[in-house]
Amino acid sequence: MQYGFTTGSCAAAASKAAAYMLLTGKLKNEISIETPKGIIYNAKLMDINRSENEVSCAVIKDGGDDPDITTGAYIYAKVSIVDGHGQNILIDGGVGVGRVTKPGLDQPIGNAAINHVPREMIEKEVLEVVKLTGYSGNLKIIISVPTGEELARQTFNPRLGIVGGISILGTSGIVEPMSTKAIIETIKVELNQRRVQGYDYVAVSPGNYGLDFMKNTYGYDLDRSVKCSNFIGDTIDMAVELGFNKLLLTGHIGKLIKVAGGIMNTHSNEADCRMELLAAFSVKADVDSEKIKKLLDCVTTEDAVHILDDAGKLQPIMDNVAERICYYLDRRAKGKLKTDCIIYTNEYGELAKSKGAKGWFTLLEQEQEQ
Repeated sequence: MQYGFTTGSCAAAASKAAAYMLLTGKLKNEISIETPKGIIYNAKLMDINRSENEVSCAVIKDGGDDPDITTGAYIYAKVSIVDGHGQNILIDGGVGVGRVTKPGLDQPIGNAAINHVPREMIEKEVLEVVKLTGYSGNLKIIISVPTGEELARQTFNPRLGIVGGISILGTSGIVEPMSTKAIIETIKVELNQRRVQGYDYVAVSPGNYGLDFMKNTYGYDLDRSVKCSNFIGDTIDMAVELGFNKLLLTGHIGKLIKVAGGIMNTHSNEADCRMELLAAFSVKADVDSEKIKKLLDCVTTEDAVHILDDAGKLQPIMDNVAERICYYLDRRAKGKLKTDCIIYTNEYGELAKSKGAKGWFTLLEQEQEQ
């Protein structure tokens, strides 16, 4: 399947091209940038408008084979010369780019929803042009998406408190196709490889963040572990089928809280009841009703964890969550697989782990030594 390029890559390419045309006076119909993943993006430029102090152009978003609603959207960058001392690259959003109205997101309240990696990409590419041309003044860059407000209605942006348009996103610059069948087959291949090597236990995590957490917190490099993406239930089924005896699931509370409610596909399109589940656990722990109301209004689980911590109930609630996660994992495995879990957040680190999780540290350490 073909990969595509993120809205962040499109915005960076359009910004670089507009800056080049503005500072050199030369027309440009195509531009190249290097994505954070190291892949070169050769972008064609559309709808070019040039004047002495301002240039705008667009790049058409190509999501590859991923079913991305922004594919085909025009991502515009308008670069203009502005007065001021020093050399600053000022980045903001225009029409169709959302604006942040709630805390807990990548950008502070009031900022355009252009995440930090796309901002860094835009600045890097434009500074390349600045250096090439010897320009020493300030530049203002406005990113806009004419269809963005309409597209945003099909996203979680309104729920997250991002109003007026889509977000400019991307951490790698690349859109990797999310074929369900291909991902599940890849998970099975990785599980089978491990089983063939003679291991009857396996550590899994929804993504790289879980693996990084284990490495940074416990010093265990889980390079032989399996990334299960959102397909936790399918991974359990395949682990049972292949004859594994034990499984450790490590993940962020934002994913694993869903498993504590028996949800085995954690993709947001399948289910998003994170706050409702945390509220239910809070009721059981006798958290004050006003705090539970605030919890239900949270945008992210990181914000919700703060509330539970302030209430002095974080640890008992997380212990209960870990217990319920293992209950549903065991239920899915029909008793044929012993399961453990570790839950964490980026800010707090480990929140809780199941009773048998400690034994995994010895097991994994021995494996690394081998």
